[in-house]
This record gives sequence, structure tokens and C-alpha cells, in this order.
Amino acid sequence: MKIFNNTFQVKAPIQAVADFHSSTTALKRLTPFPVVVRIHHLEPLAEGSIAKFTMWFGPFPVRWVAQHVQVDPSNGFTDVQISGPMLIWEHTHSFRPISDQVTEIRDYIEFVHRPGFKHFWTRLLYAPVMLRFLFFYRAWTTRMALRR
Repeated sequence: MKIFNNTFQVKAPIQAVADFHSSTTALKRLTPFPVVVRIHHLEPLAEGSIAKFTMWFGPFPVRWVAQHVQVDPSNGFTDVQISGPMLIWEHTHSFRPISDQVTEIRDYIEFVHRPGFKHFWTRLLYAPVMLRFLFFYRAWTTRMALRR
């Protein structure tokens, strides 16, 4: 099992952070160009809710179905891949107030690549350097969206 962990702070109250992450537009906003996300089905964030989407890496589609679990409206939630490119993917988003106007956001991912050469591409797209770039972008986007 591989682990990716990223933590950053944003100048916004915890409720604003939770509202931003529970928005049906969050996934698209948090995905950097040139990756394009197409949402097929997205239920409002709640325990057991489902998200079905395709991430396009250029001409290559990567389909995902994720379920939200351990949903705490103010403190975070976990996305569990039901079907998709990885053997296992569990992404926990947690929010912690540092002060009334500053919130810490933590992304913690446990994942396992599918075995075999056929799935080598996931080792490239979801390599630590690519995940670092993705979450640097997500931190920047979150800060921009929540700035006053």
C-alpha cells in the first residue's frame, strides 16, 4: 500500500472550506489543465453518495466511480474508488480549524496500483511527483476560491 499525504492552510473559516469541498463543482475546479473532467453522475455529498466521472488525459479517458464514506459535513470525508484505474484508492479530505479564520486541509491517500504491464500508465499518472503537482494546484485553487 502506498501513502500520499499533503497538508496546507487556507485563510478561511472551516465552514467555508467544508462548503467549497462539498460543492458539486469542486472536482472540476480542483483538476488542473490539461486534464479535463466530465461528470456523469454526482450525488450531493452525503454518507454513501456516488460520483461517476471520466478524467481525460489528452485523448485517453480514465473512468472512475467513487463513493463518499465517513462524511462529517464540517470536518471532511473519504472518497473510496468503487471502480477505476487503481486496485485501491481511498482519499480522505480532512479539515481542522487553526483559528476562526484559518483552516488546515489535509489530503491523505492510500492506494495500490493494479499489477502488470497493462497498468504501467497508472504508475506514471499517479506517481509521487504527479500527485505533488496536483495537490500544489489544489492548494492554490482552494486559496484563490476562498480568499476574501
